Amino acid sequence: MQTNTSDSKANKNKSVSKTTEQSLYEKREKIYPREVHGRFAILRTLSVVILLGLFFIFPWLEMDGRQLILFDLPARKFHVFWLTFWPQDFLLLAFLLMLGAFSLFFFTALAGRLWCGYACPQTVWTEVYLWIERKVEGSRIKQMRLDKSAMSVDKLVRKSIKHILWLIVAGATAVTYVSYFSSQDLLSQDLFSFQLHGWELFWVAFFTLATYINAGFMREQVCKYMCPYARFQSAMFDKNTLIISYDENRGEPRGSRRSDVHTDYKKEKLGDCINCTMCVQVCPTGIDIRNGLQYECIGCSACIDVCDDVMEKMSYPKGLIRYTTQHAIDGQPSRILRPRIIIYMVILALFTSLFIFQISQRTSIGLDIIRDRNQLYRETSGLIENIYTLKLINKAEQDRTFDIKADGIEDLILLVDKTTILVEAGTVYDLPVRLRAKEENLGGRSTEIRFTLSVAGDDDLSITEVGKFLGPIQ
Repeated sequence: MQTNTSDSKANKNKSVSKTTEQSLYEKREKIYPREVHGRFAILRTLSVVILLGLFFIFPWLEMDGRQLILFDLPARKFHVFWLTFWPQDFLLLAFLLMLGAFSLFFFTALAGRLWCGYACPQTVWTEVYLWIERKVEGSRIKQMRLDKSAMSVDKLVRKSIKHILWLIVAGATAVTYVSYFSSQDLLSQDLFSFQLHGWELFWVAFFTLATYINAGFMREQVCKYMCPYARFQSAMFDKNTLIISYDENRGEPRGSRRSDVHTDYKKEKLGDCINCTMCVQVCPTGIDIRNGLQYECIGCSACIDVCDDVMEKMSYPKGLIRYTTQHAIDGQPSRILRPRIIIYMVILALFTSLFIFQISQRTSIGLDIIRDRNQLYRETSGLIENIYTLKLINKAEQDRTFDIKADGIEDLILLVDKTTILVEAGTVYDLPVRLRAKEENLGGRSTEIRFTLSVAGDDDLSITEVGKFLGPIQ
């Protein structure tokens, strides 16, 4: 008897293990999102049109004879509207990255995954690919039937047209993306003359393939398994965060019913949810929002639009699925302005102010001072001598002539091959200089000195940097 019991338990454990293994390595089933209409669908479409429009138009716009936005990596300069950024402007890039990060934190804490649902490139391009798929293959039901049907001329033609259009969009995306790093005019000439250079050809092919696979095949898999944002978003949520939620108190228990027969469903102990599963059918990640907030939810609001439409047909109040807070669902007061939101707002305002201040104080010249590390100082002709290398930075688009001066110590002598230096546009010029001073004029072991770099003929455009002059211990 014990043996039979042991065998039964062993078989049960094997069965559980097998089921677990199957769930862990379950084959992906294609999701066919149903087309949805409503106020959030309009906002999402508007977002897609605006973002794609800007993405494809910007490389063709020019300002002052150059591309409006161009990240010229070989020349190490970034053109963004009327500004040109150089490697020396790394601090500004750091401010931009911090602004982006805290903006993401702020909007996520305020209203959930707005970025994912409306502005993420994966979402935007997937929407375009879904639109093409619906136009070529038809509605959700027709797509499912087509995929299950045997191969035929009609199926082959529809599938071929769809993939050709997908590849065209992917190719246009790749060429446009590369044109942000390589001049659009030159890239277009090389492209249509079939003379793309090695790296340009590589990146065009790479981004064509990446767009085609991500938006055409992987879709929700990118959001669920590849994107890290879905994993740490819960750390930014609290019970006052606006999220897409199903009102369980109002909707349960679920039950189907006819819309043309107006019976008192409350007496039948039914909730407002008619269990039509439309919210599941429109979800691009294939989740059931009625099971609560899940990390797969990208906040696209499609389930809100379709549920409101169903509620309207049933003559029920809208909002069974809606943007709300956990506190509101639990019948407790919600607070939009709370410490976390206020802190994010203050940090955003601070970094925005710092960024604007840095932009306003930014000059088109730069000066770096590098002391000779081989020898701290040396004595020559009764004087103390220090050697430096000055890096003269010309951030302008034209060549400039610079003057260099030094002061800070009485009777300081500046020895340099030339005090007027021509620096080409967008380059850094290394200038070796020597300073000599009398030992009795030094203020100690280390004395502060100043180098002033100015544009020849324009004393208003100058920059001063502080350095150290080292001498013997007195």
